[in-house]
Amino acid sequence: MSMQFPPFVVRRVHCDRPIVQGGMGVGVSLAPLAGAVAREGGMGTVSSACLDRLVSRRIGREVGAREAAAIEVAEAKRLSRGRGAVAMNVMVAIQGSYADSVLGALDGGVDAIVSGAGLPLSLPNVVAGHPRAEAVALIPIVSSARALRVLGKRWAAAGRRPDAVVVEGPLAGGHLGWKTAEEVEDPAHRLEVLLDEVLAEARRQGGIPVIAAAGGIFDRADVEAMLSRGAAAVQLGTRFLATEESSASPAYKRAVVASTAQDVEVAMEPGSPCGLPFRVLRSSTMYRLAAGGALRVRCDKGYLRGPHGCLAVREQGRYFCICNGLLSSAGYNAGEEPPLYTVGANAPRVDRILPVAELMAELVGAKPATLPQAVNA
Repeated sequence: MSMQFPPFVVRRVHCDRPIVQGGMGVGVSLAPLAGAVAREGGMGTVSSACLDRLVSRRIGREVGAREAAAIEVAEAKRLSRGRGAVAMNVMVAIQGSYADSVLGALDGGVDAIVSGAGLPLSLPNVVAGHPRAEAVALIPIVSSARALRVLGKRWAAAGRRPDAVVVEGPLAGGHLGWKTAEEVEDPAHRLEVLLDEVLAEARRQGGIPVIAAAGGIFDRADVEAMLSRGAAAVQLGTRFLATEESSASPAYKRAVVASTAQDVEVAMEPGSPCGLPFRVLRSSTMYRLAAGGALRVRCDKGYLRGPHGCLAVREQGRYFCICNGLLSSAGYNAGEEPPLYTVGANAPRVDRILPVAELMAELVGAKPATLPQAVNA
């Protein structure tokens, strides 16, 4: 007998459905997707990655990271029609705009900040001086109980504790929280193992709600399994990428639907200039060019440029350019740069593009209302 799903409640967030849409950057998780998920009673998430460029092009004037985050969150909140919750995902790896993205999201009325791609040790201090600091849930992403332990101690010193925590499993798309592909594939890092360990640590820290997981959740059976193990909610990425409301390019969505198990790879060399394992589709043009030694990287966006420049430029042939590749996948600079498609391990199970309302109904076992006909890719 199917279980009745509880609401997901943390701080001032109240979602009727314990479904969190992952923050997929660049340009996939924008206001249309986040607003649609929230409207169906879940937590929709806007990705802050490269948002200044995407919003500037859309509105016809140049804006910085803070204003862009505020604009996109406010639009997602408008589209939510007062239901569910809207979060902003902010990558620690993009240090140059990290604080501005967080503060802009707060300006725009965001309900939660979700932060990963590195441990967000500074997040409580970033939000501390904002008028809405106490209203917003802070939700870090971790890949181990040890990471939550370290983060909990640091946040406690700043007077906050995580309102919830996302466990990232090894089947996620994009950057993964390990150093090598072998660690990603280690059975000790299976989602079920990580979830149990993080749940135990979360209980030691006073009962922090745990969201499982970035990677590996595909259908209602997966949702039931994770909630039965003690998760407060589940997070999905690739299923939401292949929806009508996703801002991924049509070619990106078609590539996901057409993918096979052999098409999905955890890339290391060539890999991301962040130095983390990065799951991609082999069919994406940027990855194929990089793997064949034919990609000449130019760094004209600079989101990951460190004090010594961008690794992808300094060590040509070892890395691809995720800034330009992912922007192209969202239709930003198509024709100028080849696209880079990142997906979760379950991408080959996706067989069509459907509306968010239909996907949400499928995940929670509800009878969908009258919906637009799903679009087959």
